[in-house]
Amino acid sequence: MPRLAASLIALGLAGCVPAPRSVPAPARPAAAPPPMTGPTAAPSTRDFIAPTIMRLPGLESVIGADARRLGELFGAARLTVPEGDALKLQYVGSACVLEIFLYPLRPGGPPVATHVEARRASDGQAVDRASCVAALRR
Repeated sequence: MPRLAASLIALGLAGCVPAPRSVPAPARPAAAPPPMTGPTAAPSTRDFIAPTIMRLPGLESVIGADARRLGELFGAARLTVPEGDALKLQYVGSACVLEIFLYPLRPGGPPVATHVEARRASDGQAVDRASCVAALRR
């Protein structure tokens, strides 16, 4: 008899347990944005080191541009620093200081923009590159 009573109590308690709820499927991650297209560098050789090309949204008009095109976008550079076959151009405005680094994409090729840095003039702290490009465009 005690076993029967224990079994009945267990069955009664089992009825008090809420029914399992259906668990929603986890949300699918957002599709990755398509890779940015743009210039590509020739492979590195013994005599040529291929540059790494920055690919960030908002820099599409800058990356791959030559010095002439950058002048059309931003005006005269405040600073032009040649280093071997590379070139650094600096543009300054009230919003930021923009430095654009140009490297050849193939041996003997003309240097084009492959990397961008941006900072505040007041304290040198990094700022959003795309915002700085947009602020300095003519």
